[in-house]
Amino acid sequence: MYCVSMARTVKLSALLCAVLLVCLQPAHAAFDHSKLEALSASFWQWRATEQPFTNDDIPRIERAPDFVVDWSPAAVKRYHARITDFEKQWRTIDITGASIQDQIDYRLLGSAIARVYWELDVIPDWRRNPGFYVDQSLGSVYAVLLPPPPIQADRQKQIIARLQRIPATLTIARENLDDMRGPYMRITLDSLQNIETRLQTFKSALLPELAPENRAPFEKATAAAQDALVSYRQWLQTKSAGLPEKTAVGREAYLYFLHNVALMSWTPEQMLTAGRQEWERSVAFESLAQAANTGKPQPPLFHSLEAQIASGEREELAMREYLVSHGILSVPSDVQHYHDMAMPAYIVPLSFLGVTDDLTGPSRLDQNSVSYKRPPSTKLGFFALVSAHDTRPLMIHEGVPGHYFQMAWSWHHPDPIRRHYYDSESNEGIGFYAEEMMLQAGLFDSTPRMKESIYSMMRLRALRVEVDVRLALGEFTLEQAADYLAFTVPMDKGTASSEAAMFASTPGQAITYQIGKLDIMRMLSEARRKQGDNFKLQTFHDFIWLNGNLPFSLQRWEMLNDPSDIPPIPASFSWSGR
Repeated sequence: MYCVSMARTVKLSALLCAVLLVCLQPAHAAFDHSKLEALSASFWQWRATEQPFTNDDIPRIERAPDFVVDWSPAAVKRYHARITDFEKQWRTIDITGASIQDQIDYRLLGSAIARVYWELDVIPDWRRNPGFYVDQSLGSVYAVLLPPPPIQADRQKQIIARLQRIPATLTIARENLDDMRGPYMRITLDSLQNIETRLQTFKSALLPELAPENRAPFEKATAAAQDALVSYRQWLQTKSAGLPEKTAVGREAYLYFLHNVALMSWTPEQMLTAGRQEWERSVAFESLAQAANTGKPQPPLFHSLEAQIASGEREELAMREYLVSHGILSVPSDVQHYHDMAMPAYIVPLSFLGVTDDLTGPSRLDQNSVSYKRPPSTKLGFFALVSAHDTRPLMIHEGVPGHYFQMAWSWHHPDPIRRHYYDSESNEGIGFYAEEMMLQAGLFDSTPRMKESIYSMMRLRALRVEVDVRLALGEFTLEQAADYLAFTVPMDKGTASSEAAMFASTPGQAITYQIGKLDIMRMLSEARRKQGDNFKLQTFHDFIWLNGNLPFSLQRWEMLNDPSDIPPIPASFSWSGR
């Protein structure tokens, strides 16, 4: 049973005590959880040395200050050996007599192990995608830039060290990229088209932020990095002709991800049907909202970025109050705030490398999260334009009560195994669910035109399911996926192309928003049916948010004592092109 009782705002320590008192089953003497916890700690310590950089903000992981990117053939060989060893150790753990909570932790670690196989062998971007090495080189620098200024001495040294590593990483890329694909090549060449100008702008903007003694090493490292990136672009141009166009992973590999990494029982066909139904629902409800809003003015653009930022701060506080006063979700006082900030000039030229935010991390729980914004303009992309009219829709998804709020809450989890990222279905499902949750709870009743924006974003997330599945199964090319999104959402072509490119190289990510939301709604309806008058919406949501890193099949098992959605454990996670 899941039960959490909270006052309006409580310390997380009090909440966690309540969770432990009423949620955990009696311990089973036959199972030693400490062995599983030790293996998990060892795995995640290693994972921080191996996990690839990506443009996504949710999987970001904290790394040691002296971390060095290494994708040399020798390193890849070590990664394979190490993950094989982790799997062997995991399989030797006897879960006989383990509680449901312990079995869930066991499956969590198994899914993390399977993800490494997925990245190394099933979708080996390190062999196929030249953009992978842009992420591992310049993207590694971008990651250090994201926490807000000032940039202290230790961070300055990390920036310089990662810049110095770029030439070696791009030399390694030439050795590893033995199976490149045409669509990835075109995307990478496009991203490197003006890399000289970008790096010069970056250098000029960051230089004044550095201590005097670090400026010369920084300039030298930036110049070498620029030369290496230009040389890499030139090398790619010589290799671009005649490459295979295939990016689809195929049905069997897609099911490998769904079953072993995401721990989902959905089939591709079921997801296509659900996505289409949700798209139709969002179109219908948007049409009704537009009719209801006949004659009502559109909300204006903020007159300045300062006005937008100030509005965001007010709305974030009001959002917290609304969640509690309406019995929707508790607001632990230990979870800090989510604020907008003007995008630093040194981030602007590198913003193509990933989401422009800092969601903090497990070691920075006392710091606020920030989202970097450009000045309001009608020329902004799909999501940024929504925020330029009203800060709340994107805040709900990205900040409060969405990603930052959920992740910060989960980083406080009393069970350290549950503090880590496993798959985006839970995180993105919560973020997307929160949007309509707040709409249906009346947050936008005083600004009804913004309901249309919520439904517009719902259309996009529903269509992402079809794009993800059809890209994975080879029924869409990358270009077809981008055109489909641009025409059907509709949305600007730049955002559509970026989305399609990301989803082609990360099968199973784009489904997470819609499928995760549907899994939450299914759990809610069944919990309410089973509990009747004892059902408390706030209690339900508190459980979902606290355990927001767990795949919903595992949450369902713990919440409803129903393991039927959990796929069986395979004999091996290894992949040989089955």
